Amino acid sequence: QVQLVESGGGLVRAGESLRLSCTASGGLFSRLTMGWFRQPPGKEREFVASAGWSGGSTYYADSVKGRFAISRDNARNTVYLQMNVMTPDDTALYYCAATRIGSATMTLRNYNYWGRGTQVTVSS
Repeated sequence: QVQLVESGGGLVRAGESLRLSCTASGGLFSRLTMGWFRQPPGKEREFVASAGWSGGSTYYADSVKGRFAISRDNARNTVYLQMNVMTPDDTALYYCAATRIGSATMTLRNYNYWGRGTQVTVSS
């Protein structure tokens, strides 16, 4: 059973940056496609970014393209989400997710494993 633990959330001001981390255990990390999703207050959970097994294939939501970057360190069983030029619209509970599908995917139902989330709040 794969377990995921997110960290790095917090309160930042608009225009600032934040980096989230997600560490996996219980599975072969290099054979997991990793994703980041977020759930803004009162809204549905939405896709943010995904990275395939080697990190060579990545997908981003249009709303974060050019500002966010997903990366992974297979030696550390960790995936990162670097968030730059943040806006109040980025305020959400951010979730790390994993799937055994080999390539990056933005489809929520493809992910079998989920972390508990880390809160990110961006003030104006």
